[in-house]
Amino acid sequence: MKNILFTFLLFITGLVSAQQNNKGVTEPVMLLVFGGTFQMGSTTGVKSERPEHTVTLNSFRMSMYETTQSLWIEVMGENPSFFKTCTYCPVEEVTPAQVDTFIIKLNKLTGKHYRLPTEAEWEYVATGARKSRGYRYPGSDTLQQVAWMKDNAVEKTHPVGQKKPNELGFYDMAGNVWELCSDWWNPAYYKHSPSENPRNDQKDMFRVVRGGSWRSGEERCYSKARNRNVYDHHKQNCGFRLVLDK
Repeated sequence: MKNILFTFLLFITGLVSAQQNNKGVTEPVMLLVFGGTFQMGSTTGVKSERPEHTVTLNSFRMSMYETTQSLWIEVMGENPSFFKTCTYCPVEEVTPAQVDTFIIKLNKLTGKHYRLPTEAEWEYVATGARKSRGYRYPGSDTLQQVAWMKDNAVEKTHPVGQKKPNELGFYDMAGNVWELCSDWWNPAYYKHSPSENPRNDQKDMFRVVRGGSWRSGEERCYSKARNRNVYDHHKQNCGFRLVLDK
């Protein structure tokens, strides 16, 4: 009954960020992303965004929305977020270790294999993949159409799915919260990364985060912009979305 009510509330508010499976377990809404080849990185950005290089990815499924507080509460039984009064907002103030635990529990509940996106998968989706129109930001050249950021967020997160989606139907790829990726941070990784399904597994102090947040300016929300999860300033503005393997 609890799960049915949760899904119904999401439906009537227009925020269907999760759905029940046949076991009565709530899962995120996933969209199929067809694999392909794209130009990752930038020719003109900061050093960590260069060089631009060709990457080929297999098909995968990614969550339409950032992981919400509601889903986190259902899986973990508590809410670590700073902005606790907005359960349809993305969960935040989570560490990579907490996210890893969440994914383990979600996989146990569902019998599936959810994981974090690789940095390459994230950028492929953010730039529109096969449907890309060459926008600077995920879904638009006008950032405020697609993102809650420092000029319009009023210093807080907002419910997922309120802004315009990108070409593939994904919401909040820019702004709201930084999104954690599975790759470990290396500012020079693009110089030697593989051309097929790259992922930096070389452990370091930090993990990659992408997309900017509610307190980011335009330069952080740019689809090619890279950053790392430095938790002295990524606390109330760092979350994640998921990928589902076959």
